[in-house]
Amino acid sequence: MHYGPSGVAGQKAILTWAVHLSVGLLVLLWVVPTLGLLVSSFRTADQISSTGWWKAPFAAEQVLQVRTADPGTQVQEGDLYVIEGQLLDETQAEKIASWGTSSRDVAAYQPGDVAEVRGGGTITVGEDGAYRMENTEPFEGGRGQRVFITAMVPPELTLENYRYMLFDDSNVNGMSRAFFNTLTVSIPATVIPILVAAFAAYALAWMEFPGRALLVAVIVGLLVVPLQLALIPLLKLHLGIGIGKGYLGVWLAHTGFGLPLAIYLLRNYMAGLPRDIIENARVDGATEYQIFVRIILPLSFPALASFAIFQFLWTWNDLLVAKVFLIDATGQTTVMTAQIVELMGTRGGNWEILATAAFVSILVPLLVFFFMQKYLVRGLLAGSVK
Repeated sequence: MHYGPSGVAGQKAILTWAVHLSVGLLVLLWVVPTLGLLVSSFRTADQISSTGWWKAPFAAEQVLQVRTADPGTQVQEGDLYVIEGQLLDETQAEKIASWGTSSRDVAAYQPGDVAEVRGGGTITVGEDGAYRMENTEPFEGGRGQRVFITAMVPPELTLENYRYMLFDDSNVNGMSRAFFNTLTVSIPATVIPILVAAFAAYALAWMEFPGRALLVAVIVGLLVVPLQLALIPLLKLHLGIGIGKGYLGVWLAHTGFGLPLAIYLLRNYMAGLPRDIIENARVDGATEYQIFVRIILPLSFPALASFAIFQFLWTWNDLLVAKVFLIDATGQTTVMTAQIVELMGTRGGNWEILATAAFVSILVPLLVFFFMQKYLVRGLLAGSVK
């Protein structure tokens, strides 16, 4: 059978292509930033500031800041005081394209040119990185002359960023503590709403009682309540009843914000289960609790697992609720998102450290996504069809 351009077959083919292109675009929008973050976490600060992450496999022209030897190494040659050395010792560059002594003009001189040094004297830098400083008076000061060199630097990937984040004494306590604090928040904040929502969803799906339809309507309405609208009233309630700012408060907050969606998804899923199974169990004398534990829960595992993934990802990446309910000046309850904010404040120019910290924070969600993605798909479809 042949269908024309406006026939059903043609429309279906166009719709299929549109779906495939949309999915491909969404995957691309998600994968590209994640890949860029991963590559940047292995790059040095100079590479990140000079080229994009997509140029990581190739040599790139970079401006490097180096210093000459300190004045204590100077030697006297006749009437001149001389300091000599090599500027490329600590870099991977092979030759210098240009150089300068001021950040305002990092390419002011070509190899072999002579430049005046602040404080007296001159400096000459060769293409191979060898330099010579001369002065008729002794060089003074405790540090060497700052020099900016422009050179082609081969690609370099390093584990130094991860060593600092995970093993350096100056930072390991902060990140490791933040990692376990995030687990302490996320796991209970995922388990508690699932337990409550499962009982509520079963009651709304299979138990007859007055006001059931009204409760379902209220739950649907709660789905559109903005999170920000309830933060301050909820915090005042916690302070009024003595909960204060701590793990219990943030668990209850995440439970309250996650329950409407959990009940809605689970109720729709449970309502779609075969009625004959529940009715036969009741005829055999099973109680509501036995039906719930032995029949409903095993059959509802895909929906339970899918919401657990949603809730875990939400609580793991949360910053707003943690900032409101986990304020701790000593940093004992700081979560990873808040720790990254602290790094942005204290190490705002160290993009390699920020990229590494960000990737460490999304590593667990990435693992959860890749290993449990089939439940994510089922969760999106839970209750949508019968």
